[in-house]
Amino acid sequence: MLNMFKNMFSSAPEVNYAELVKNGAIIVDVRTAGEFKSGHIKGSTNIPLDIIKNMSAELKQKNKVIITCCRSGNRSGMAKSILQESGIECYNGGAWNVLDHQI
Repeated sequence: MLNMFKNMFSSAPEVNYAELVKNGAIIVDVRTAGEFKSGHIKGSTNIPLDIIKNMSAELKQKNKVIITCCRSGNRSGMAKSILQESGIECYNGGAWNVLDHQI
């Protein structure tokens, strides 16, 4: 029943984050350095939201899909928009601890 409501009200297709990572996607955690130190996804890169725009050219050169994450999904959603404006294929993975279980 819950899935039925999700399908009715969700406009975005489901993203298979595990498949993206398997194919070389980079996970970028946009929380602060202190938050990142307190726990993060193994292999993820910490680029805080306040400097993500400055790093977009460097990320674009990697020619990889980017998955952003943070504490709740809010900052990672903003980072996704910034990176997409730079021409990077990017997905908002939401909360890092939830994403960690999906990959």
